[in-house]
Amino acid sequence: MTTNDRKHGTRRGARILIGAIVGVIAAGSGLALGELAAAVTGPATSPVLSVGSAAIDLAPTPVKEFAIRTFGTADKLVLISGVLAVLVVLSALGGILVRTRFATGAAIFISFGVLGVLAAVTRASAQPTDSMPSALAGVAALGVLYLLVRVWRKGEEPAMAEGVAPGDVTPADTPDAAPDSVAGTTEGTTERGTPSRRGLLIASAASVAVAAVAATAGRLLQAVRRDVAESRAAVRLPKPADPAPELPAGYRTKVSGISPYFTPNKDFYRVDTVLSLPSVPAEEWTLRIGGDVKRPIELSFRDLLDRGLTERDLTLSCVSNEVGGPYVGTARWLGIPLGDLLREAGVSSSSDQLLSRSEDGMTIGTPMEGVLDGRDALLAVGMNGEPLPVNHGFPARMIVPGFYGYTSATKWVVELTATRFDEVQAYWTQRDWDPRGVVKTASRIDVPRPFERVSQGEITVAGVAWAQHRGISAVQVRMDGGPWQDAELSTQVSADTWRQWRTTFSARPGTRRFEVRAADGNGDPQTEKRTRPFPDGASGWHSVAVTVTP
Repeated sequence: MTTNDRKHGTRRGARILIGAIVGVIAAGSGLALGELAAAVTGPATSPVLSVGSAAIDLAPTPVKEFAIRTFGTADKLVLISGVLAVLVVLSALGGILVRTRFATGAAIFISFGVLGVLAAVTRASAQPTDSMPSALAGVAALGVLYLLVRVWRKGEEPAMAEGVAPGDVTPADTPDAAPDSVAGTTEGTTERGTPSRRGLLIASAASVAVAAVAATAGRLLQAVRRDVAESRAAVRLPKPADPAPELPAGYRTKVSGISPYFTPNKDFYRVDTVLSLPSVPAEEWTLRIGGDVKRPIELSFRDLLDRGLTERDLTLSCVSNEVGGPYVGTARWLGIPLGDLLREAGVSSSSDQLLSRSEDGMTIGTPMEGVLDGRDALLAVGMNGEPLPVNHGFPARMIVPGFYGYTSATKWVVELTATRFDEVQAYWTQRDWDPRGVVKTASRIDVPRPFERVSQGEITVAGVAWAQHRGISAVQVRMDGGPWQDAELSTQVSADTWRQWRTTFSARPGTRRFEVRAADGNGDPQTEKRTRPFPDGASGWHSVAVTVTP
């Protein structure tokens, strides 16, 4: 390889690197302006979140299940990181192309803006102004891109005037300039550096600085706008007119490591599709009840608190929960009986679906008979003695025991509509999930943990079992495929809550495998057949393997 070949390769590598940096700076500047605009139109309308939400809606069910199964509650962070990674790669490619083929590179940036606009305006709760952040982001990215490329190209003019091919020069390898006193010197060059290098550096730094200010201002303004902490802190929940029944003796099992009977709010699972939590101050919240009813109703948050509240202990579980998974918990809920509200509205007997809508546009369909048959279906405003946390639906959410969350537990609920399953399909039903979502009987081993090392002798095995609205009548455990033995159950609080259980085994050293199964309140056994969550919930016996040491 000749010296010229090496120089040419070095120059080409430098051009590619500079182009990639220019592209990323331009895209970042556009996103920063989009974040600032989203402070006005709402956090969910920011370009990245709009595209991320669209990706969630368009993703096939197996992909969603894989994300939840693999990443758990970090699935949203992974999604946003993925969107940003794709953006960086494509913007870098656009920056590389734009120096010699501006229209081709610019098309990549234009596509960013168009994609963001389409994602924003096709959201279920979209407003006409929701497209503004992505549109401004696209325009800003193009503007910064044009500015940086113009400075870059201008810096190459001195070298081109000396006969160097345009494709062989970069701001980093422009020949040293001659002193100003030398005849024929290109005007504006300086010793040991060209306008290209300095100009591009200054323009890039300025773009980054402005972008940082815009992004920071946007985030701060969004935080101020969506911070409902003050509103939540001002809520004073009244004492329930219908308090929860007194907990019976023996309602919990005292085994170290077992799931607590009441799940603390900070540990309660959260599975939903929102990338930016809806922020609705209690004083601005309203609930509309309509559809096939005789008397449509509109209630404020104060109206709810003044109606007399009901308190109940209820277990809630997610349809995405794998066998032995963590997406289940029990809390003490405070709210208004949903059945009372619907009867007050005069719901038609022909309606078999209660369609609920969240502030973010999510729709959930609940079997109407499950709300009206006397079970403790609540429009909840409190959770474990405090107002609902924002990530669990503040100011209000639904809880209907006996159904998985995807057909009963709408968070940030703002609208209830009496309708029919054959007339309107909710979000998950449109994606081929079972429209009813009745909870299956399930049990889980909490102690010992999978692959734990335990000492030989008496080994305690303990956990929880649930079959909301049917209750649990028995739990059995076996070791290494041997005979089943009955576990000791905690006292049942209600058919709508889980039960803790425990038993012991005498185990010899080696690898030991424990399995658990339960029977619901009707005596129907939990099925051994393993199924995945889609389309109506996972099934099968949970098992753990441990190492017993001498």
